[in-house]
Amino acid sequence: MSDTAILSGVTFVYLLSFLLYLVGMIRGREVWGCSASRAAWIGFLLHTLALLLRWKSSYDLGIGHAPLANLYESLSFFAWAVLLFYLIVEWRTRSRSLGAFVIPVAFLLLAFASISPGVNDRIQPLIPALQSDWLTVHVLTCFLGYASFAMAFALGIMYLLKGKGQDGGKAEGAVSRLIPAADAVEELLYQSVVLGFVLLSLGIMTGSVWAHYAWGSYWSWDPKETWSLITWIVYAVMLHARSVRGWREKRMAVMSLVGFASVLFTYFGVNYLDSLHSYF
Repeated sequence: MSDTAILSGVTFVYLLSFLLYLVGMIRGREVWGCSASRAAWIGFLLHTLALLLRWKSSYDLGIGHAPLANLYESLSFFAWAVLLFYLIVEWRTRSRSLGAFVIPVAFLLLAFASISPGVNDRIQPLIPALQSDWLTVHVLTCFLGYASFAMAFALGIMYLLKGKGQDGGKAEGAVSRLIPAADAVEELLYQSVVLGFVLLSLGIMTGSVWAHYAWGSYWSWDPKETWSLITWIVYAVMLHARSVRGWREKRMAVMSLVGFASVLFTYFGVNYLDSLHSYF
């Protein structure tokens, strides 16, 4: 079975996992949550297998490189990294309610990779400038950072729903009771942002080294570089405001949404600009 066929199947496994997490959160029964976790683990393991198969296939074709070279591969790795961080958090906290907010992110990334007509799923050779180990390090750190920010985004939505439920009516209050304590959600959000910020910083630094190796310049104000810097500044302001200005709770939740919007534009939006980093 090909890696693309496996990933297509994984997309539906993630959809099933999301639905099970959602039912488990609403009904509050452990059996649904356990089933959702099993589905998430099955999807994650199959996802890992598909990435490894694609990596091997690239070597079989004589153009061996990590499966991070085009939009299809980066979407797949982005989704894989989101699942990796989520499963670690679920294991650490023993709470499954976050799955109903995080798993849809991975599902949508894979669904977009599978059905978008502009996404080419063929394994392609790298241009000479990209044939460097710095590419793998740079892309790995950036997308792991993006995945951590995706976690913060999901936690921000959870926090806002928690606050709205406490201030709203019976239906909103019922939703609020299904979500962990607000302070626990906010602390996880903060930890996710810190991790993402460190990884993105490493991604920008390794990208600069790679740019110097490939094009002779550490920084050229390419649209991707510029928006990566903007995203870095957004999260730097967020962390600074929490540390110095005492921002907590709702402000942090809102900033996590703003930051992730910047991440998405950095990833998708610059593809429509004249950029050396465009996947189109």
